[in-house]
Amino acid sequence: MGLLSYPLGILFSRSGGYARPAGQGYFGALAAVDDINASDAYPFKLEAHHADPAGNADRYADCCRDLIRGTDAKHIVGCTTSWSRKEVIPVVEKLDALLWYPCVYEGFEVSENLVYVAACANQHLVPLLDHIVPRFGARAFLTGSNYIWGWETNRIARDILTRSGGSVVGERYVPIGDEDIDHLIGEIREKRPDFILNNLIGPSSYAFLSAYRALGLEDPAFLPENCPVVSCNLCENETTLLRENAAGHYTVSSYFRALASEENGRFAARMNAGEPPRIADAFFVQAYSAVIMIADAIRRTDSDDAQDVLEAVRTHETPTPLGPVRVDRGTNHVNLCAHVGRARADGDFDIVHHCHETIAPDPFLTATPLDRLYAKAADMRPLRVVR
Repeated sequence: MGLLSYPLGILFSRSGGYARPAGQGYFGALAAVDDINASDAYPFKLEAHHADPAGNADRYADCCRDLIRGTDAKHIVGCTTSWSRKEVIPVVEKLDALLWYPCVYEGFEVSENLVYVAACANQHLVPLLDHIVPRFGARAFLTGSNYIWGWETNRIARDILTRSGGSVVGERYVPIGDEDIDHLIGEIREKRPDFILNNLIGPSSYAFLSAYRALGLEDPAFLPENCPVVSCNLCENETTLLRENAAGHYTVSSYFRALASEENGRFAARMNAGEPPRIADAFFVQAYSAVIMIADAIRRTDSDDAQDVLEAVRTHETPTPLGPVRVDRGTNHVNLCAHVGRARADGDFDIVHHCHETIAPDPFLTATPLDRLYAKAADMRPLRVVR
């Protein structure tokens, strides 16, 4: 008699305007399925079923519905953008399934049928600004892809900066995937901010960083050591592609491949040794961890029922590459660290701020002070190097 098998839905766009970061979620989820199925610790198998909405937000709800009804999956790991996530929420709520969302997002959302495995704003944007503003200054230029992630993350940044004695000198958006960003570079050159908050995604972000490097080579005031680009969602899979174009700029994340621990080193090396090799970055690891959490809960409850699994991950910690995680009963989010890394030319990161205590999720920013005592940040920042 064969092992019991549980279906698992995987919902990531393998094509379309943000296929590269979405692919990390896809490969991370499948890597965890392979690890579960190869382990004697689990008296069952996971059967992965994938749907590709091709970056089209209008297709996510139908793809999710087809996965649940067509395979009897109670759990869907997926979605990259907030737009796609919001399309899926009504489906999992109606069909009593769980969506496991493995990407950083802007917050201001809670659903009984959604587990947020990645950081919300108090776990990424707030600690990023806490690190950057005292070192570079409080005059920011905000960029973003033209959808909810860019809008809301920039809104929160504006609120924090203006409450804290800083200012926003410009705020501009481009359609998802648009690589025509010369107007952004021109305005940044004119406004001369202290740093740029980059909430662009996919090819838009890559084109921007390439053009910004060219600006820095032309005008040293825009070199990374003088006016960095900072991000909450740029990871090693992308910086490995960007190389010199990303070097010197900053990212905040709950996970970096370069985090120093024997366990993390073994995990990253094992993923890289696979065929084909995989880069363990935050998107990859968060999707991987979601599957591990699901499997651990099924093992505890002998059931893949959505509510049984949700109760199990609320009451027990699960060991993951993110560390031991437990889902907060009030918000369905998890406690996470917020490390800050500076990208290197080889695509990896130097960790410039190690977070030693996890940060409790505060998706509605009700317990997080938005006055961050930046009033004298302009006086604290170092002199710019002009060559």
